[in-house]
Amino acid sequence: MNKAELVDVVAKEAQTTKKDAEMVINSMMETIVKSVAAGEKVTLVGFGTFEARQRKARVGRNPKTNEPLQIPAKRVAGFRVGKEFGEAVNKKK
Repeated sequence: MNKAELVDVVAKEAQTTKKDAEMVINSMMETIVKSVAAGEKVTLVGFGTFEARQRKARVGRNPKTNEPLQIPAKRVAGFRVGKEFGEAVNKKK
């Protein structure tokens, strides 16, 4: 499912226009991104938790030359699946 399909489903389920559904989805995504970028955790109970994680510096290899190179430390976005979401994915049909 891509974003346009998600907008269609949300609009139908919420009995609203596609324009309104897209506005809500965009606002939600922007808010999550801004909050995580600011170092906050965003927890949606039953769905999951979005957070920034610190990745340590490490030594990697250039695949062409096989020479070692230093990969710097950085922050990355992380997502931990909520219990209900995880159970729904693992439910047997």
